[in-house]
Amino acid sequence: MKMHIQLKEKYEKDIRLNMAKVSGNHMNVPRLEKIVVNMGTGDRLRDKNTKGKIINDLAAITGQVPKVQKARISVAGFGIREGMPVGLSTTLRRDRMYHFLDRLVSVVLPRIRDFRGVPAKSFDGAGNYTLGIFEHTVFPEIDLAKVDKPHGLEITLVIRNSNPKKSKELLTELGMPFEKIDN
Repeated sequence: MKMHIQLKEKYEKDIRLNMAKVSGNHMNVPRLEKIVVNMGTGDRLRDKNTKGKIINDLAAITGQVPKVQKARISVAGFGIREGMPVGLSTTLRRDRMYHFLDRLVSVVLPRIRDFRGVPAKSFDGAGNYTLGIFEHTVFPEIDLAKVDKPHGLEITLVIRNSNPKKSKELLTELGMPFEKIDN
């Protein structure tokens, strides 16, 4: 539990101050606002036995109970009607956000097979970073014996006052391991 506090303090005392010196304006320094974790489940949320397992898995990963996302429109090709549950979502802020980021960077990403870094091209125009993880079983909170089918996750780091270049600099300082591109 102490590590995420250290990450938050590192941002407040070191990273933010250094970036403010470079930009000349402490109000313009990028900061991590929230982390949104989404899990697409398809029709698995409709089965009562599986629904509880999936919700408990995402709650264990994020530290809070996820919200069930429902389909906004009907898509006949996928057999989805408006209002059907299709995924789970949770938004992390403040201390939980830093705790999750610290575990992601120091524990989860190194556990991924053949991991060479996260892609540096996953920034949107506003500087937010989205990372996809193919199997939720890489998180140490998940008991592999109880998982019948692994699910993918989408993790979005929402960064305020930023652009892709400044966001990458901030995430690098926070310990995000970006892939090295050899030319």
